Amino acid sequence: MHLFAIITNLRFQDVLDVLFLTMLVYYLYLWFWGTKAFKALVGLLALGIVFTLARFWGLFLTTWVFQILWQVLIVLIIILFQSEIRQVLERVNPLQIIGLRTFPKSADWIPNFVTGVFSLAKQKIGALIIFERLDWVEELITGGVLLEGEPTSEILLSIFQKESPLHDGAVLIRKGRVAKVACYLPLSSAEGLPKQWGTRHRAALGLSERCDAWVVVVSEERGEISLARGGQIIPVKDREELSNLVQKAITPPAASGITWWERTRALIVRRWPLKIGTLGLVCVLWLLLAGQQNFEVSITVPLEIKNLPVKMEIVEPVNPEVRITVRGLRKDASTLNNRNVHAEIDLSMARFGNRFFRITRDQIHLPNDRVNVVHIEPPQMEFTLREAISKD
Repeated sequence: MHLFAIITNLRFQDVLDVLFLTMLVYYLYLWFWGTKAFKALVGLLALGIVFTLARFWGLFLTTWVFQILWQVLIVLIIILFQSEIRQVLERVNPLQIIGLRTFPKSADWIPNFVTGVFSLAKQKIGALIIFERLDWVEELITGGVLLEGEPTSEILLSIFQKESPLHDGAVLIRKGRVAKVACYLPLSSAEGLPKQWGTRHRAALGLSERCDAWVVVVSEERGEISLARGGQIIPVKDREELSNLVQKAITPPAASGITWWERTRALIVRRWPLKIGTLGLVCVLWLLLAGQQNFEVSITVPLEIKNLPVKMEIVEPVNPEVRITVRGLRKDASTLNNRNVHAEIDLSMARFGNRFFRITRDQIHLPNDRVNVVHIEPPQMEFTLREAISKD
């Protein structure tokens, strides 16, 4: 009954509260996924659920113990995982979250880049090259060394040479320029993949499953070139095909015929199981905590007349009403309505004419004593009283 009352009394602020927290939890999951702090966060979440249930069920001793443990655990996590937390905070950029993007206007480097990729394939030098598009891949990759420059053949060959200290990892290309090298990608957990696919293919596939980035893969064993996008890997046959794919990778989606509605739909649908799961978890936690929240509700109820003398009648008001503001825990206050809240006034001492009567908290009857009346409108009411007219 309490949960139903809370749901039926949802406010616009409550919807915003749930949506904002869902977005926060979702991005925290993406940012911490693959870090050492992720397991600690999962443990904290489990403890948080136990703590919430303890408060909800009124377990005083358990709640008291958790309140002390929280302070110690938070300090320990900050000390033990300060590097991971710092990396996550560095990623928190409003422009990244809303996905604002600019794309390179010039693509003169593409022929030289294609030459470099095919040189790597000919020498059977493994390589991973990420083309960032609308989604920011910083939230999904780990490690990386900052590097600024055009993705030329010379740079690619120098990075992926086995003697290079930066060859183990991927190159990130952003806005048509190299942004990072030696980046580590999340591996795909898909089953039934071809046996000839190694770690590079699984890494390229794993990233393309989580965002809209395109990843060029050069196989070290077979010297083959392929492209991962949208959770699929397609082979690249020749230089012309690779050149066309790279051109599409750095072309704004709008210029590729993708409308604003399609981009918005992709933003909602992409990784939808994770988003729905996060929303469900936040909704459950919100409902558990909402019942313990201080809440005010205003109700308009009829004013019941008591002990009016037999020889007296009320001229006006004909149907007196008062508006009552009540405060208490949300699980109690949200169940109140004009059927279980009553207001009455005693007119046994009334006299003829226009008379004012105060309306006090004692005249308001509530279904339980866990809520309190904080305001009554109007605080007093004027009655016009006259001698009752005989029906005979």
